[in-house]
Order: sequence, then C-alpha cells, then structure tokens
Amino acid sequence: MKLLLVEDDLDLGNGVRIALSSQDMEVVWVRRLVDAAQVLDSTLCDLVLLDLGLPDGDGLTLLRRLRRERQSLPILILTARDALEDRVHGLDTGADDYLVKPFALAELLSRVRALVRRSYGFGVDAIEVRGLVLNDSTRQVSVRDRVVDLSRSEYELLSALLRRAGRIVTRHVLEEQALPSQVGSESNVLDVHMSNLRRKIGDGYIRTVRGVGYVIDTVAPDKARSA
Repeated sequence: MKLLLVEDDLDLGNGVRIALSSQDMEVVWVRRLVDAAQVLDSTLCDLVLLDLGLPDGDGLTLLRRLRRERQSLPILILTARDALEDRVHGLDTGADDYLVKPFALAELLSRVRALVRRSYGFGVDAIEVRGLVLNDSTRQVSVRDRVVDLSRSEYELLSALLRRAGRIVTRHVLEEQALPSQVGSESNVLDVHMSNLRRKIGDGYIRTVRGVGYVIDTVAPDKARSA
C-alpha cells in the first residue's frame, strides 16, 4: 500500500509519516504541489493525503486535476481550514474525506483504513466487474456464472487488478504483490501468468498499457471507445 503525503509542515509531516509507516504503509512525503504532481505522474499511489495551504499554491488545484484524471483515487484532505463552507467546498470539489488540524493520529489511521476498505474492497467478500466475480471467502472466480479454475498466482494477479478496477496497475506492483518469489530482473514470469489468466477468463477484461502495466476497465472496451 503506497500513500502520497502532501504536507509542508515538517513536524506534522514527519509524525504522519512515522504513524503510517508503523502500519506497514509505504509513504512518499512531499512538501510542494509541483513535487506531488511529479510523484503522481511517475508512481502508482493508492491514496493521497493532501494539505491545502502549500508554499506553491492551493491543494484544491491538485484535487481538481486528480478528479479529472483519476476519478477513483481516494483523497483525504488534511487542513487547518475548519469553517463549514471550507469542509463543504473540499468535499464538493472531490475529496473523499476531510480532517481538520490538529487531529489525533489514531483518528487519521482509522480514516485511512476506512478509505482503503471502501476503495479497494478489502473486507468485502465478493468483487464484481462486468460479470467477472472474485470471492475472497471461497477464493472462487467466475465469469458470467461459469466457474474458472485459477492457480494461486493467477488468483493474486486478478485480485490485484480487480481491487483497482479502472486504474492502471504497473508491472512492478503486480510482481511485488502477486509474484514476490517468482520474478527476477529479466523475468517474463508475469507475462506468462497474465497470458494464462487471460485465456481462462476470456478476452475483453484485461487491457495492456504498453510499457506501464495492465488495467481491468469498468466499462467494456467497445463502450469505452464509443463514449
């Protein structure tokens, strides 16, 4: 789980970074909007913690951009702006949650966990996208009511993609999460597993983003092109 923390206050930023890292979350911490944009352009982040009053601009600028480009990326605002109209404006602009400073780290961690559960389906038995269903409690996968027999690695790859449906998942993330003991620096293990997975679940689900990774689109490819 990789989080982007955009916070210019050194003491607060360091405290939040330590608290999140203690929960086995990888934290990338930046203090300016320009640096946040660079990270988001080059790294797959699972959640953004966003301050609003930053040295080079208002965090709402970045929030608007993310809502145009990555509609499902969870964003939690951390700010000293505590007026009702500020909270309403932040949420209406696209934030998933809004936490006013000063806050207890325990509350921050609780809200982060809740956003992760809602966004990626953790704690939910079944995930379904266009008739493709993965059930964590039984570890069963079906395609339009047809049960599909997957290997453990294929199941983990499909789970990683379905939990981020609509978002590109990089090769590095897939290898790290689903194939940690199988890949080397020049290995084609991921390509072999992905080819087998596609053959079993059928065409039209897993799309290759050349040079980056893979994505399961929430809208069928033909509909996505005509929209």
